Amino acid sequence: MKSLVVLSAALLALSASGCVYEIFETHDQLLLAGRYGELARLQEEEISRTPQPTTIKLHALCVSYAKLKRYNRLFPCLDKLEANVKAVGTTGNLLFPIDATPLPPLMRADAYLELGDYARAIDGAKQGYGLIRDGYNRTHETELRIKVLTTLSLAHAFSGDFAAAAESRKRLEGVPIPFAGSGFNQPEKQNSLAKVYIALGQYDSALAYLKGDQGWIRSLGDVLSGAGARGESLFTFQELPRVFMLHKCLLETGKVQEAKAGYDRLLQAPQTQDNGEIYWLILNDRGRIAEHEGKRAEAIGFYKKAIDVIERQRASIHTEASKIGFIADKQGVYQRLIAALFGDRQYTQAFEYIERAKARALVDMLAAKQDFAVPAQKRVQLRALLARAETAEADARIQDASAPGGAVSQSRSLAIQARRDLNEQAPELASLVSVAHVALADIQVRIPADEALVEYYADDKNLYGFVLTRRTIHAVSLDGVNLAADVQRFRTAVQDPGSQAYFELSQRLYRRLVTPLESVLTQRKLIIVAHGPLHYLPFNALHDGREYLIERYSLRLLPSASVIKYLKTAKSARAGGLLAFGNPDLGDPRYDLVHAQTEALAVGQAVPQSRVLVRKQASETAFKQYGADFSYLHFASHGQFDAAAPLKSALLLAGDAQNDGRLTVGELYSLSLDADLVTLSACETGLGKVASGDDVVGLTRGFLYAGSRSIVASLWKVDDAATAHLMTKFYATLKQADTREALRAAQLATRKKYDHPYYWAAFQLTGNAL
Repeated sequence: MKSLVVLSAALLALSASGCVYEIFETHDQLLLAGRYGELARLQEEEISRTPQPTTIKLHALCVSYAKLKRYNRLFPCLDKLEANVKAVGTTGNLLFPIDATPLPPLMRADAYLELGDYARAIDGAKQGYGLIRDGYNRTHETELRIKVLTTLSLAHAFSGDFAAAAESRKRLEGVPIPFAGSGFNQPEKQNSLAKVYIALGQYDSALAYLKGDQGWIRSLGDVLSGAGARGESLFTFQELPRVFMLHKCLLETGKVQEAKAGYDRLLQAPQTQDNGEIYWLILNDRGRIAEHEGKRAEAIGFYKKAIDVIERQRASIHTEASKIGFIADKQGVYQRLIAALFGDRQYTQAFEYIERAKARALVDMLAAKQDFAVPAQKRVQLRALLARAETAEADARIQDASAPGGAVSQSRSLAIQARRDLNEQAPELASLVSVAHVALADIQVRIPADEALVEYYADDKNLYGFVLTRRTIHAVSLDGVNLAADVQRFRTAVQDPGSQAYFELSQRLYRRLVTPLESVLTQRKLIIVAHGPLHYLPFNALHDGREYLIERYSLRLLPSASVIKYLKTAKSARAGGLLAFGNPDLGDPRYDLVHAQTEALAVGQAVPQSRVLVRKQASETAFKQYGADFSYLHFASHGQFDAAAPLKSALLLAGDAQNDGRLTVGELYSLSLDADLVTLSACETGLGKVASGDDVVGLTRGFLYAGSRSIVASLWKVDDAATAHLMTKFYATLKQADTREALRAAQLATRKKYDHPYYWAAFQLTGNAL
């Protein structure tokens, strides 16, 4: 300890002479103070003037991108850093040299953790751990071991492998702290262990590591850097998460009043409000506390503030929450607010926040995507505007109260203006990258006079039903107990054409979902907006004991009510008829669909000016080349649903040298079509990932954005003979009816030949009925 005191005295002397900046350089101060946007700009300017940037400059730039969550810049930066490290190997400065070799894989692992890619986070952390070598700087090497074992523990915990998480935690507990690093490494180790215990739900154990004073070395750092003299601290953005974790643990262990007092102190600190990733978490917990105290109005206020913070951020990547040790579900805030508003009979606001929750979920899902399709005449302008909005929001995402020159307010105002410009010039594109408030009246005015919109919203405990017409809104609390399990049982039963087990389940779901709303369902045409597991439910096959729902009502679906604003209402101006893809050659006879080929040829004969492509001609390349020239697009092929990566869900077409044959959801958001109808006569094409907030991201939503007015898609692997019959009837009826009525007529006609709903109920219409 004596030697450390001597070193401290020497550093204080250096500080007085101005030499401290040999240790605390400008980029060090910006990094420690959390002024990441300023750090990125400084490093970008310096590196642009240097033909061969140093490892330390590249490292600082990569760190700034990581802190700002600019993942599109972070990963290329890490590639450059890795190349530099291989050539140089060390970074740091004269007093504190470090081996930089482990840094790129460790930083990638941390990014993958935040992005929710836990397998790659684990692989990167293991790779980085194997590169840590002793001999350069024991304090830094200890820091690396703490970081990598923390990342490993959290990634294992989040992926559900609690045994591996516990093993990594034990290794973390066993990391020895060098004497010289006691001031730095020990607090970091304690905080890291607290994060891991929180991730494992062991709040009592986490508390043991969060209590006590960890501030002496930070106070010394503030003195040495000159920050203290300016009334600032270099460590605000490191201390704030620790204090939050402390009060989070107090709340979860039943010490509600202590947690409340601590949260209220945090909410009064400007640094808290400048850290958007933690601010909303505190507001959410204060809402929970207010509800616990029976103060519903106060809770509603806290939840609304939390949602305002959330919606200022484009991407809902769980950044700070991951590092704290748990992935906080932002949708939980919406759920609590909606439940409180519903309980307070504020049905209009409850409905509007349901739509905002769905928009939030869609924005989260598409967060990493940039190459959205935009009108050709505005392509350059809108893509530049989207890039500007992304940059401004990244700068504003992690704020710094001490940033000079009003940089915080400038970043926020730039982000707000960019979003406003984007919303004015491309409202549908804006809806995919930011959450805008949609008033109930804006939705109601677009509901046709002869239709009613029925929307459902489910959370872990509650199920709500809303019925909207142009002038009215009715809201009902429904039975949501074991809803997902009942839907799954019904889906399993209805896909067994040799069994009648589906019938009782069908009536049970009818009683839960339809009967409580029947008194206000005066229109024969319904727009169904499902939620959660209800996206996988064939509503047309629900039975009241006398008849199926499809016999009484004519149905169409929307992924969310707000989508009604963007649906194309005029028919396509295309002169082309139908482009059909049948039984694509997938290179494996097991995937051949003989009836699908027959089906494609048959529907091609039913529609004038048709072109039918089968086998090798039915390729992804052909679709991208000709798809925009036809009013009708028909796919009689396999579909592949990827719940873990919904943007990779795909229609399977023939591949060639130009395309792999997988027409993915992600690609659809980059394409421009002008189709009246897209028919997905394939396996499970109507499925999409349902996030907790919901707006389902599947092929149907992708085709809507790409420019289709309506989509017919299936919910399960369909019988190809029955489907060929149904589709032939569908296209024949289209000559006299709109798409919804044509599908209904085809399903009822198919039922006469194939009575069991397995054969006819899988298909649903999403979008407009033209």
